[in-house]
Amino acid sequence: MKLAHYLSNGETRVGIVHEEHIFNLQDAAKKLGLTGFDRYFTIDQLLSQDRIQEFQKIEDKITATKMGVPINSVRILSPILNPEKILLVAVNYPSHGKEQNVSLPTEPYFFTKFKNALIGPGDPILLPRVSKKVDWEVELAVIIGKTGKYIQKKDALNYVAGYTISIDVSFRDLRYPSASPDKPSRLGINWMKAKALDSSFPLGPWLVTKDEIPNPHDLKLSLSVNGDEKQHSNTGEMLFKIDSLIEYISSGMTLNPGDIISTGTPEGVAVFSGQPFLKDGDIIKAKIGKIGMLTNEVKAE
Repeated sequence: MKLAHYLSNGETRVGIVHEEHIFNLQDAAKKLGLTGFDRYFTIDQLLSQDRIQEFQKIEDKITATKMGVPINSVRILSPILNPEKILLVAVNYPSHGKEQNVSLPTEPYFFTKFKNALIGPGDPILLPRVSKKVDWEVELAVIIGKTGKYIQKKDALNYVAGYTISIDVSFRDLRYPSASPDKPSRLGINWMKAKALDSSFPLGPWLVTKDEIPNPHDLKLSLSVNGDEKQHSNTGEMLFKIDSLIEYISSGMTLNPGDIISTGTPEGVAVFSGQPFLKDGDIIKAKIGKIGMLTNEVKAE
């Protein structure tokens, strides 16, 4: 099942995406005589209330109502609106480590973004006035479906609600102090400035429930800028698989429904390949098999 947020008469609604149409869950539930559903709710709330399976069981009935509207007639929003945590793993594809000439990590290495970075399909990626080297990274994003702590690797995928596409927008000239932009600080990378500025985490276009992706480690992923393919790989290249990432994170940290784990990017980013950085008017298209395509335009701030 593909779940999406979209705007309808100025309100954020939840819908099932099916064959180029989107079906409003609230309206369909009412027509089918289902009770206990508020008029408005979000995917975040469905996850926190563990209600996704209710709709999975009746997906065929919902799409049979013929109440869908063409997906291109509505504005799709981010599939998660209020994540408690956005966690991204660095150098999780050996090809990405090779292109930057760094040793592969012996355990997962994470950094974070915040809600200010989160945007949806079609929302502009802002080129901030403070950065001239804005870069792209396509990633598979894992959406957590239930609360857990000290999760064992063998149980980890039971805590996954589904998957979507993310773009880790990066500000390469902000990694180190402005006085020495090409030299590492003794404190290491300035992750906040280099990764967490506004609109630096496009997410979408929808949440695909895990039953539709039984093997998340065999998905083609790619990213293009203005139709020119920059990255192309397969999620099977991941150094640390999703179950290992969840086990690592949850060791001492509680994962909650709606938390996002972005699983790393393959080779092909601008800073290490000598390609031009992003500029005003560029169109980024990130694709992952079984999920779809996330499209965003780059705009100068």
